[in-house]
Order: sequence, then structure tokens, then C-alpha cells
Amino acid sequence: MVDATSPTAGRILEGPRGSKPKSRLSRRNIFLYGTLLLVSIYYLLPLYVMIVTSLKGMPEIRLGNIFAPPVEITFEPWVKAWAEACTGINCDGLSRGFGNSVKILIPSLILSISIASVNGYALANWRFKGSEVFFTILIIGAFIPYQTMLYPIVIILREIGLMGSLWGLVLVHTVFGMPILTLLFRNYFTSLPEELFKAARVDGAGFWGVYFRVMLPMSIPIFVVAMILQVTGIWNDFLFGVIYTKPETYPMTVQLNNIVNSVQGIKEYNVNMAATLLTGLVPLVIYFVSGKLFVRGIAAGAVKG
Repeated sequence: MVDATSPTAGRILEGPRGSKPKSRLSRRNIFLYGTLLLVSIYYLLPLYVMIVTSLKGMPEIRLGNIFAPPVEITFEPWVKAWAEACTGINCDGLSRGFGNSVKILIPSLILSISIASVNGYALANWRFKGSEVFFTILIIGAFIPYQTMLYPIVIILREIGLMGSLWGLVLVHTVFGMPILTLLFRNYFTSLPEELFKAARVDGAGFWGVYFRVMLPMSIPIFVVAMILQVTGIWNDFLFGVIYTKPETYPMTVQLNNIVNSVQGIKEYNVNMAATLLTGLVPLVIYFVSGKLFVRGIAAGAVKG
């Protein structure tokens, strides 16, 4: 029994203090989740239409109800989009463009990330004469519109004998990815504790020793960010692909454009939708697999200037 005259009696009788727990159905939560739901529907509805249309036959599509699920699911549009759709005299679908895109993506990805990571590491930890000027030039390069550089690059590729080849497009993607990737890597390396770099230098590690033994193991998130940015940019590129390659070396996006805009035969919307989904599958899979590391890395690589 509690003594009514004790100093704590009043506090006990008053009951718990503090603010009342907020209801889950508060006006703020309703507005927040309602907005998120509307935005999700806005972005997911076209994807839903593409998927259900790609699984229908043309007689069912002609009925006109684009939102209805397929009555009878068929994968023939996917097979045709991959291996049989015609673009001009070629009827090999997206398969040839997929192979070209992979041949462009892998070397572009390795070269651009490798060079940019070393650039960012040098600018963050090894200050040299003119480093700030070099960094400023890279930043300016990140904001130059691609369209202003198209014709000069045509001349350069023609002079070095790479115009129309896959390696010419690899070179273009490597160069254009350098400024923004260097900025990301520099900011990330700047955010790491400087004591680690100094301790490695005291232990006798040189430029490459610090990079491979100290910086590289701690930089997985920013490498994932760079990978996702480059994969998305290179795989989805159309402008460079249609200008700097030829029909035999067209990437997948150019093949997709040729299939969708083909004027031969009947317009097959199910094949077009299947081809579009196949083209976007690679960056989507990579993003969903490494999404958490992407968020961590982009936050760490953007907080310091």
C-alpha cells in the first residue's frame, strides 16, 4: 500500500506523463501513404499494361481492353521479340543487339570505374600541383550537353579508325562516364577517416598499396553505385548507339527502336511490349539485387564537396 503522505504518492496518482501515442490513421499518415500509393500506381500502371499485353495474342488485344489480364497466356510474343522479329532484312530479333550491348557494357564498365576510382582516390588523398584545376575541368565536363560533342567525336573516331565499331562506342561511354564517377569516388574517399591513410603511409604503403589494401576494401558501396549508374546509362543509351555504330553492331536499344518502328507487316503490340521489357530487364535486375548498397553509397558519396 502506498502512503498518501509520501512525496511520490502524487506522481503515482497522476498516471503516466508524456504525449499520447499518435494514431496510425492520423491526417498526416493518410496524406503521406495516399500520396505514395498514387505515385506508385502512376509508375506501375504502364508496367502492368506492358506485361499483360506481352502475354496476350493479337486477337485478344484487338478487343481493346488493355487493362484486362490475359484470358489465355502465351509466350510467343517473347520468343518472337527475342529471336524472330524483323528489322529490315534481318529477322533475328533482339538477340544480336543483346550480344552487342553486352560486348559494349562489360569493357566500358570496367574501364570507366577503374580509371574513375583511381582519379577520385588521387584527388582525395594525393594532392598534387594542379589537382584542383584538373578536378574543376572534370566537373565542368559533367555538365556539358552530349549533343554539342557528337560531331567532334565522329571526327575523332573516324581518324583513329574506330567509327562504327563496338570499341569506338566503348571509348565514348568510358570518357563520358569519367566526370561524374570521379566526383562520386573523390567525395567518398574524402569521407573516409584520414587516419587510415596516414597510418598506411607510416607503415610504408605507397600509392597502389594504400589503394588496394586500405581504400578498395572499404569502398564496396560506392563501387556498387558507380556500377548501377554506368550499367543504366550504357545499357539504356540510344543516342550514341545509333550515331557511332552500324547495323551489324547496333546495341539492344537501337534494335528495339527498329522493331517498334518497323513499317513492314502488321503492327504487333504484344511483340513490341515484350521487346521493351526484355531490353529493360538487365538494369532492373542489377538495381533490385544491389538496391540497398546503392542507397548507402550514393549517400556517402554525395555529402562532401
